[in-house]
Amino acid sequence: MTDVPEHGRFEAWEGDRLVGFAEYIRSGSLVVYPHTEVEPAFEGRGVGGSLARAALEDARARGLPVLATCPFIAVWMVRHPEYADLAYQNRSRVVD
Repeated sequence: MTDVPEHGRFEAWEGDRLVGFAEYIRSGSLVVYPHTEVEPAFEGRGVGGSLARAALEDARARGLPVLATCPFIAVWMVRHPEYADLAYQNRSRVVD
């Protein structure tokens, strides 16, 4: 997995072929993962999971909470509770 900040995504390559990516929007206080895509020929081969793991490990290393709006990343986090501590928690309180 390769972080390609100029494209705002992690990429998975097999040889010279891009086989998947996980897009991100990163700020100094949060990282959002809006979309993950794997080439159909590579589905079921662990590419998506590897992308999710690389993205979440990067967030952990940066000390950033994760807002996973991508359904794949969101479900992957639920299935891998060792990343639950990264889930963004909205702590805002609305007072009337």
